[in-house]
Amino acid sequence: MIRGRNIICLASSWGIDPTSKHQVMRRLAAENEVLWVNYHGSRLPRPNMHDVLHSVRTLSSVTCGSRRVSDGITTMTPMLVPVPGSPAIRGINRKMVLHQIRRAMRGWPRRPIQVWSFAPDVADLIDSLSEEVVVYYCVDEFSEFAGYDGELVRRLERELIGKSDIVLTSAEGLYEAKRHLHPRTHLIRHGVDVDHFGKALMGDTSIPRLLADLPRPVIGFFGLISDWFDMDLMRELADLRPNWSFVLIGAAGCDVSGLGRRPNVHLTGRVSYDELPGYCRGFDVAVIPFVANELTRHVNPIKLREYLAAGLPVVSTPLPEVRVYEPHVRIADSAEAFVAACQEAVASDSPERRRWRASFVAGEGWDGRVEEISELVMSACRDTAPA
Repeated sequence: MIRGRNIICLASSWGIDPTSKHQVMRRLAAENEVLWVNYHGSRLPRPNMHDVLHSVRTLSSVTCGSRRVSDGITTMTPMLVPVPGSPAIRGINRKMVLHQIRRAMRGWPRRPIQVWSFAPDVADLIDSLSEEVVVYYCVDEFSEFAGYDGELVRRLERELIGKSDIVLTSAEGLYEAKRHLHPRTHLIRHGVDVDHFGKALMGDTSIPRLLADLPRPVIGFFGLISDWFDMDLMRELADLRPNWSFVLIGAAGCDVSGLGRRPNVHLTGRVSYDELPGYCRGFDVAVIPFVANELTRHVNPIKLREYLAAGLPVVSTPLPEVRVYEPHVRIADSAEAFVAACQEAVASDSPERRRWRASFVAGEGWDGRVEEISELVMSACRDTAPA
């Protein structure tokens, strides 16, 4: 494990449901000081309620300055102008962000600094903090996100990779796309919080009343509902099986009104991470209904292992990273096939099969993943250190 460092983590908002970024940094914070910089300059806000609310929260957190959120972790949201396409604005942002980072770290123990970026477009900030190593941790094909200037993001990401000492990728597609850009590129798939989601298999974990009172089977999903979510597929599923219950847990970053009007679709909004095992216990099948495009071809849905750790049968659209887990998951490429796969999953499920699924990912916990990552990062430190 990495020890005795000051780690600057450039990532999306701290205050969202736990992602791979949170899982990694929380573990590193046990032996290091982590400054989590809520970096929000990658794209222009869109004129929708999700982005408006996000902008309001961002402005609010800017005014709060840096704050301690847990042992070893301090967060800050820097003041910057979200106009990523302007070189002049990027220059201004660089000065402002670096000043705010240094101010937030004032009084910290004098130790080696590491910069870990989960954002693709922060090359301007590199080589300014006397860092011993720069880690680019790539978990998405950012150029494919709506609202991003794809060509600009690809160019800025190449600059960041060129300045990095090591590149970590979370999916085979990302690894293949980045490995020719840097000789020290590695594939490290996501881990899972085994103990947390394993609570779904325990008899004393209560099922939320919403699920307990619904007609069966309950087809469940949790996660952000956004551009990658296949609305057409979900509407077809709801219409094909009006007697089934479809429960979608998570904030909506797109228009979900067409789903909300269907009586057998239940949009709960965001629920806390602590409550998810109870919802998993109440699901009959968990689904990953993502569209098939360049964005999802490179995605490794963290929820896949969380579903399996909870023992759930899983049905997904044909994503490359999900196929790695066949036959523990079922793949469907149409609404009719999806319905059939869900029916098969319900018919063949049992407590024994749920324990079997959970055992399959029991060795993929985040503790082991972070140990593996730490070894790679410290090896890069040694290899790039001045003679």
